[in-house]
Amino acid sequence: MKRFAWLFVCCWPVASWAGIPIQHWTMETGAKVYLVEAPGIPMVDVQIEFDAGSRRDPAGQTGLAVATSRMMGKGIKAFQGQPAMDENQLGEAWADLGAMVGANVSADRMAFSLRSLTRPELLDAAVALAARELAAPSFPTDVWQSERERWAASIAESNTKPATQAGKAFNQAVFGTHPYGAEVDEASLRRIDTAAMAQFLSRHMLLCQAKISVVGAVNRAQTERLLNQLLIGLPRQNSCPVLPKVAEVSPLTAPSNVRIAFESAQAHVFIGQPGIPRQHPDFFALTLGNYVLGGGGFVSRLTEQVREKRGLSYSVYSYFSPGQHAGAFTVGLQTRPDQAAQAVQVATDVLSEFVRGGPSEQEVKAAKDFMIGGFALRLDSNRKLLDNLSNIAWFDLPLDYLDTWSAEIDKLSAQQIQQAFARNVQPERMVTVILGAKP
Repeated sequence: MKRFAWLFVCCWPVASWAGIPIQHWTMETGAKVYLVEAPGIPMVDVQIEFDAGSRRDPAGQTGLAVATSRMMGKGIKAFQGQPAMDENQLGEAWADLGAMVGANVSADRMAFSLRSLTRPELLDAAVALAARELAAPSFPTDVWQSERERWAASIAESNTKPATQAGKAFNQAVFGTHPYGAEVDEASLRRIDTAAMAQFLSRHMLLCQAKISVVGAVNRAQTERLLNQLLIGLPRQNSCPVLPKVAEVSPLTAPSNVRIAFESAQAHVFIGQPGIPRQHPDFFALTLGNYVLGGGGFVSRLTEQVREKRGLSYSVYSYFSPGQHAGAFTVGLQTRPDQAAQAVQVATDVLSEFVRGGPSEQEVKAAKDFMIGGFALRLDSNRKLLDNLSNIAWFDLPLDYLDTWSAEIDKLSAQQIQQAFARNVQPERMVTVILGAKP
């Protein structure tokens, strides 16, 4: 669910920060609130997150969390004396307010967002309307049936693309039966109905576990009033239910190779394994080291060896995707089908050498200069600041995380980076997926 009804510019820069003071408290409901006051712009962003990501999809209903978020804005029931509204009426109401609401789902969390000007008459109306969407979505069956057909058609079309097929095979090989590797298909969509959506929300939209991030021209008292209005229709729990534990991602015990025949001008290659969860102590060292390995574009080792020296690929990259559990560490590239084996060998050799020897001091200095020098660009709008704040909230990071980020990066040595890679990356146990290579 996303509707964009703007009467103001969406990306004004926030003020320059000597430090970013984060206020944090727990509401009576148990919801944890994180606030950054940004008075320079008459606007507020609110994001409410629940442990309702796709890792919580029931067996046989992969896609339920995403479907639920897509349907949240398709209509609302009558609520607190206000009449029901369909999707078109809701869209018109938001357009009149010049505000924006949205819902989105990742593997770990479901997030509901509100953006509005802080003029009292506009903000109060926007909060009241958003409260109705949160508390009383109607989940119209006829709309879901149409939405499901469009989604199924989109999946079928996407499955004709080589990158999609290669990516799905890679995720399956890396994650196995873990929810991180689950893929939505037409069969699972057919098993999802609107009753399942309502039940999913009732089980997972728990205020006692919610994380709420707020950035904008509001103080704590104003924020508390806003949130009390916004959450008024959600049930309160006398005791906080404990959701079932999701298993951790199993490490790979042996290498595996997946070959997929496909008539394509380019072979698609993915090499990788389960990486780390976000709260892992080696997060900073792996982040900095990966810039040298394959995250730094034209200055990375993979680009130098695979593209510049041998001309095997236009683009080659590596990245970590840490989440609540161990997300994938991935090396990716595209190459001519007849060069796929050579490109894989070169990329694997570069990775193995990096794990054994780590970066040079010169490479580390260049990576630090780039990452620390560009850090301010991660905070140059309220939206970016909200994204960072929500990550602090979700992963229980220190409240001074943004203030100490540069120092954490700067204190790392080449030896620490090499040791972190040696602990967490095993080139001898990688998944290698090649789609479209010549036999």
